[in-house]
Amino acid sequence: MNKSQYAIIGAGLAGTELALILDRYGIRATVFEQKPGSRSAAHSIDSYAELVCSNSFRSDSPESGPGLLKREMRLLGSPLMDAAVKNRVPAGKALATDRRAFAEDLTRRLSRAENIAIINRKIESLDDEELKAAGEKGIIVACGPMGDESLINSLAEATGRQNCYFYDAIAPIVWSQSLDSGKIFRASRYEEGEGDYLNAPMNKEEYERFVTELRDGKTFAPREFETEKHFEGCMPIEALAKRGMETLAHGPLKPVGLTDPATGRKPWAVLQLRPETNNFSACNLVGCQTKLLQPEQERIFKLIPGMENAEFVRFGSMHRNAYVNAPEALDGNLGLRGRPGVYLIGQITGVEGYIESAATGLWLGHRLAALETGNDLPPLPETSALGALLGHLKRPAKKFQPSNITFGLMPDVEKGIRKRDRKKACSERAVAAFDEWLAETARSGVRIRT
Repeated sequence: MNKSQYAIIGAGLAGTELALILDRYGIRATVFEQKPGSRSAAHSIDSYAELVCSNSFRSDSPESGPGLLKREMRLLGSPLMDAAVKNRVPAGKALATDRRAFAEDLTRRLSRAENIAIINRKIESLDDEELKAAGEKGIIVACGPMGDESLINSLAEATGRQNCYFYDAIAPIVWSQSLDSGKIFRASRYEEGEGDYLNAPMNKEEYERFVTELRDGKTFAPREFETEKHFEGCMPIEALAKRGMETLAHGPLKPVGLTDPATGRKPWAVLQLRPETNNFSACNLVGCQTKLLQPEQERIFKLIPGMENAEFVRFGSMHRNAYVNAPEALDGNLGLRGRPGVYLIGQITGVEGYIESAATGLWLGHRLAALETGNDLPPLPETSALGALLGHLKRPAKKFQPSNITFGLMPDVEKGIRKRDRKKACSERAVAAFDEWLAETARSGVRIRT
């Protein structure tokens, strides 16, 4: 292989997505990935593009932010979307995937890419000589929010300010055969689909006992120099429980759209378990991301009816997620201010979520390809999902926080539209805006390879 043009730090979702897009255009790149020699505390397999927290890519509904973003990613030929669909598992209206098969799929694609070299070693500094030699045209930091501490410190020095961070937590996984099928039933909300979830119903007494124990459960403590911050969209279940006795019953344990076949009534609360594989051999406890100590997880989750003898494939855990103050640290095109030729993609930029992270790599890949031909991509409209997500990284904020893709990132729809119709109107506007952007891109002479 000839000398690399770009160096990519990390073969997570964003880095893998970017590398595969560059390969599609025949652009050479070297990916530096610390696996298998080293892993973060949250990673458990040697494959690239590992899904750490959940196996769900969230809603596929066209009237949701995630649904719109996935549509746009498919139109841009996202390798991640292709792999997710090929390894799909039942999840109702959501897109979920067999996480091991998904990671192995993308690992094979990356390993076989004609224009991609992979070097399995840890990068500890943006000034690493091998990194600079490989990244003749640019260096892309795709280390994720749990990158090597030395690299994160190097990035903090490059931004000229203290790193921001928040804590993220992941949910436990249990073996399905260890659950009591006499108490747990299979169903989807409102009887949609073929029963894509297992459901553990609770009555009022059982629910309140569970919440009480969650509140009092022993948790991992942050290190002395760290202030504990949680991303609102991924709050530990015990932290939610402390907000009020009914919080979980109106949140991750809400029973709406479900009927307990044993009683013929709606339960007081329901724990849903989403399959990790098509054969339902293991299930993820939906909404139960936690920082409880492992013995406490085993004790407290076994209080839920049907979970008394649950065997855990993986306990939940928590980790520190780092990110930069994007509106100040980045130039609006994911470039690092003050360091020409250095780009950031993925959660380190201040986006939150699997598809959001991959989308930044997808967009940068197409843009770098356009720049190779002396062109550039037209500005994305902020009325589109991808445009709104990238707009979030540009918009100055008194206290910048990571964000998933939501309608709240998009400009408000015109006045006079009824509240119940606003999501539909926002969705239709986003579809039209992105389709027009694609047409404008073609008119400008830029060919997007999908």
